[in-house]
Amino acid sequence: MEERNLRVSDAEKEHVGQLLQRAVGLGMLSLGEFTERMDTALAAKTRGELNSVLADLPGMRIAEEHRPVHSLAAPPQARPQAPWDGNGSSDIRGTMSTVTRKGRWTVPPRLSVTSKMSSVTLDFTQAVMSSQVVEISVDDYCSSITLVLPPEATVDLNGVETVGGSANNKVRTGPPIGPLHIVVRGKIRFGSITAKHPLGTSLRRMFGS
Repeated sequence: MEERNLRVSDAEKEHVGQLLQRAVGLGMLSLGEFTERMDTALAAKTRGELNSVLADLPGMRIAEEHRPVHSLAAPPQARPQAPWDGNGSSDIRGTMSTVTRKGRWTVPPRLSVTSKMSSVTLDFTQAVMSSQVVEISVDDYCSSITLVLPPEATVDLNGVETVGGSANNKVRTGPPIGPLHIVVRGKIRFGSITAKHPLGTSLRRMFGS
């Protein structure tokens, strides 16, 4: 059976919906066009029907008439952790996908994040650290990058260049005085990077727990 005739899931439809929302934010679609295409996406039964709403959007084109690019409508899923190289660094890559690192994952001294139209979450709250300072290099286009930090961690986002995007630091900044300090450098194009604590951290501090 051809890939375009495969049945699609609700998760795949939701993923395409997120891509359409980003297209509206970039001025590629009007709200009327977005509504019309969302109706088509929600009613789609096959991958060919679902990918048709992305066909004329730059960076989301179908490669061939009868062979859509699989990643356009692939369901969000965590990718396997990239191995370290000989210099103590690791590459994290995502294209039109959801990439998550959480739990007891091992963090090298240097991370490289390359993302395009993706949702990337790096949760350091239970991670196994190999160094006090972690350097993160970002090269992003139209993605959402979230860094979740333990209460005593600090973050430096001053080295992030934004082009039509945003860099939001909701934790302490400054020198590496705690158990973990993250330094982020690179470029965010039409996307966002946010450093924050886990949900409920402020309340736990307030009640001393």
